Amino acid sequence: MEGGSGNNSVPPSPTSDKSKVLNVKPLRSLVPVFPSNPQTPPFVCVPPSGPFPSGFTPFFPFNGPQPNTPDLNQQTQTPAPLRSFPAVQSNGDMSRDGNADGSMDAPTKRPVGRPRSSSSQKKAKKDLDVTLSVADTNFIVGISPSLMEDGDREVVNSVRMRFDALRRRLSQLEDAKESPGGLIRRADLKAGNILMSKGVRTNMRKRVGAVPGVEIGDIFFFRMEMCLVGLHSQSMAGIDYMVVRGELEEDPLAVSIVSSGGYEDEAEDSDILIYSGQGGNVNSNKKDKQIADQKLERGNLALERSLHRNNEVRVIRGMRDVISATSKVYVYDGLYRIQESWVEKGKSGCNIFKYKLVRLPGQPVAFSVWKSIQQWREGFSSRVGLILPDLTSGAENIPVSLVNDVDEEKGPAYFTYFATIKYNKSFKLMEPSYGCNCRNACAPGDLNCSCIRKNGGDFPYTTNGVLVSRRPLVHECGPTCPCIPNCKNRVSQFGLKVRLEVFKTKDRGWGLRSWDPIRAGTFICEYAGEVIEKVKARHLGEGEDDDYVFDTTRVYEPFKWNCEPGLVEEDDIDTTEEYDIPSPLIISAKNVGNVARFMNHSCTPNVFWQPVAYEHNSESYVHIAFFALRHIPPMTELTYDYGITRSDEADGNNALHGKNKCLCGSSRCRGYFGGRLSVN
Repeated sequence: MEGGSGNNSVPPSPTSDKSKVLNVKPLRSLVPVFPSNPQTPPFVCVPPSGPFPSGFTPFFPFNGPQPNTPDLNQQTQTPAPLRSFPAVQSNGDMSRDGNADGSMDAPTKRPVGRPRSSSSQKKAKKDLDVTLSVADTNFIVGISPSLMEDGDREVVNSVRMRFDALRRRLSQLEDAKESPGGLIRRADLKAGNILMSKGVRTNMRKRVGAVPGVEIGDIFFFRMEMCLVGLHSQSMAGIDYMVVRGELEEDPLAVSIVSSGGYEDEAEDSDILIYSGQGGNVNSNKKDKQIADQKLERGNLALERSLHRNNEVRVIRGMRDVISATSKVYVYDGLYRIQESWVEKGKSGCNIFKYKLVRLPGQPVAFSVWKSIQQWREGFSSRVGLILPDLTSGAENIPVSLVNDVDEEKGPAYFTYFATIKYNKSFKLMEPSYGCNCRNACAPGDLNCSCIRKNGGDFPYTTNGVLVSRRPLVHECGPTCPCIPNCKNRVSQFGLKVRLEVFKTKDRGWGLRSWDPIRAGTFICEYAGEVIEKVKARHLGEGEDDDYVFDTTRVYEPFKWNCEPGLVEEDDIDTTEEYDIPSPLIISAKNVGNVARFMNHSCTPNVFWQPVAYEHNSESYVHIAFFALRHIPPMTELTYDYGITRSDEADGNNALHGKNKCLCGSSRCRGYFGGRLSVN
């Protein structure tokens, strides 16, 4: 497993003194003192490093229901998932150390928490048994105590979707108001605090190894997401650890690390990670911060103990988000073991700890996919099976490659690529409409703007262009609106935002996927094609043609995606997610269309459609825009629900006709899609 470049081999450094690593006394990890006030303090958005107002609790342990303190007197011969926590962390993100600026405070003595009395234990158990019930009881429910301890895939997905829905809504609210001077807008931290306090979380029990419901390759755009699902419980620190009882003393044991580029890591190899220890301000750019040797304490000590115990460590790699240059995206890369540790001089001239982690064989690919895509972008490696570098012939602002590495087929049947919808002049869907009169950028909450007023006074998108919630109909500013061209209310009109690829699947024809990680709510593409009349559509109900018809009158599996209003105290707002299209819209992409025609059906899709209307030449036209339902890792096939077609002619037997066999492979697969459903 030495593979990779020579840069990832352990250097025979003459400055390396192993005695500094091995001959030390372990620090005793103290149980943090939790606030005695059972009421959750109101959230105040403050800079990651404080200062914090009176009564405000930093994010770890998030004011949520706390697991029991482990019995440290019980002997444990092998690493066990005991629940013990490192020191309380302050608010912040993207730092390996205890402070947001990368610095390490001196160890602070804290009183060890006293054992709970039997009455306190009963009260704590009673608190865990209470489930949350606000507004919509079908969606906003607390996680049961057993699932808070050990979740599954369904629970993990639910927690993550609810977090992002709340974060998007909070971002929308923040965008609509002036930010108080000196405060940092962090909707992710506020959303995490709210969900933790409501018990909407899972996998609270710390453990060595895999986390139930979290899969290798999963991506995260915020540290809080990882905290909520138990992958990495530190909202800021890069090393997460637990405490186990050894033969003589208690040992900290590393359970997960985040390598996000803030330290002198060597992370180019897909199977080997050279990880730098924490502390010493080695990544600080502030001249008034003292730079010192790193110490073998806290996370560093936990990594050293994990080396000798040979336990598995979860590795999360952080990379720059290619869509948003100011953001990072984190990918769970699976389980590693620490093979070696040493001390060397860093760029600052001070000693830093180095740990060589080797990926366990036989795991699904994750980070290696990202490395391959990077090589394709930079031209260092040719795409295997590449047929066309851009099947759109320049019709899109981002090329769409055509790839087949499965068989010898050279491409799909001929069609004319067209980037948007084509309406027939013989019929119209909506009455004459007029755009806004804004001379600059449209502003959220400005009811003088007709486009904002049609959206109920809100921008339908966040500042970075992410859809906040599903709506009956989203109204965007149109081409003839006088507002600036880059108005934030024009998201779906400027073509593709991510690098897509049409590829040959093994058993479902051609499919669509993305080179880029896609955040939930991100616009992907619209469904382009020719708008056809319903009479003509009746002749396209069976066979291959049915795969290229989008029909808004079909029956689609309902799902909840929007934020629960109870979480932001909005019980009186309209939360409907039912679409309201003025007239049925049927689009055929058989002869004319775009990349959307290659998206396959799934009973558990990762993409959903949203009707969007905007004005053009004093007429309002409806478009079908596709958005990411959840975070989608690179090279994951993009799918949506094709729905079931209802026949206008009832035959009285509720029979399915002309249905297609579904091969989506989902655990919730209903076995078919499309067809004509006759009803009474």
